[in-house]
Amino acid sequence: MARKIVITGGKGGTGKTTVCANLGIALARLNLRVLLMDMDIGLNNLDVVMKVEDKVVFDFIDVVENRCRAGQALIQDETEPTLYVMPSCHSAKRQVTADAVKKVISRLSDTFDYILLDCPAGIDVGFRRAINCADEAIVVVTPHLSGVRDADKTIAQLTANSVSVNVVVNRVRGDLVASGEMLSAFEVFSLLGHTALGVIPENDEVNCNVDLHACRKPFDVLARNLTSGSYDIYDCVSRYKGVFGRLKRKFKKNV
Repeated sequence: MARKIVITGGKGGTGKTTVCANLGIALARLNLRVLLMDMDIGLNNLDVVMKVEDKVVFDFIDVVENRCRAGQALIQDETEPTLYVMPSCHSAKRQVTADAVKKVISRLSDTFDYILLDCPAGIDVGFRRAINCADEAIVVVTPHLSGVRDADKTIAQLTANSVSVNVVVNRVRGDLVASGEMLSAFEVFSLLGHTALGVIPENDEVNCNVDLHACRKPFDVLARNLTSGSYDIYDCVSRYKGVFGRLKRKFKKNV
C-alpha cells in the first residue's frame, strides 16, 4: 500500500513542483516504486519539469473519464525505471471531484510504495481536492516572512483535515543566512512548529530546470528522512562561516 503524500506550500513560487520531482527521483534511487501525479488540472507543468511532455499519450482526465486504464497514462522515467509520472490535463480546466481522484489513486496504490501529489498553488478547490486524497503532506516554504505566513495558513488547513505535516525549507542561500540577511531553516522550523523534514539550498540549475540531478545530495537526505524517520538536516551554511567563508560570501555577492 502506497504512502500518499501531497506536496504543497500555499502560494506559487515556493518550488513545490521541483521538490516533488527531485524527491521522486531520490526515492527511486532507493529502489522504491514512485508515482508522481500532477494535481494542477489544466495548468500542469510536472511533465515539463520531468522532461516527458513529448511522451504524453493519455493523461489523468482520460483515466477519470474511462478513455484508458490507469496504467496506460503512466510515463516511465528514462533514468530511474521505478519512477513514473501521471500527467495532468493539457486542455482547459476540468471539473474533477476528490472522489474521482481517490478512485484513480486506489487503483494504483498497490503498485507503488509512494504516490506524490503535486498540489496546485493556493488553498482553494484544487488544494482541497489534492489534500483529501493524501494521508500526509510536505509543506514547501521559502525562508522569507511572507512565505512563512503563507505556509502557516496552509498548515492550518491541513491539520484541520487531519493530514500530518512535514516541512521542507527550500531555496536557502547559505551565504545570506551566514551574514544574517535571510532566515535560517531552523528559524523557519521554529516559527511553523512542525516536523523538520529537510533543507534544500538555492540552485540555479534546478530552479531553471537545466538539470534535475544538480542538487542530488540534499534530496537524498530528504528521501532518507522520509523513509527512515531520521532527522538529518543538510548543512548549506557552514561553508560560508569563518575567514574563508566570508571570502566566499563576498565573491558570491559580486558574481
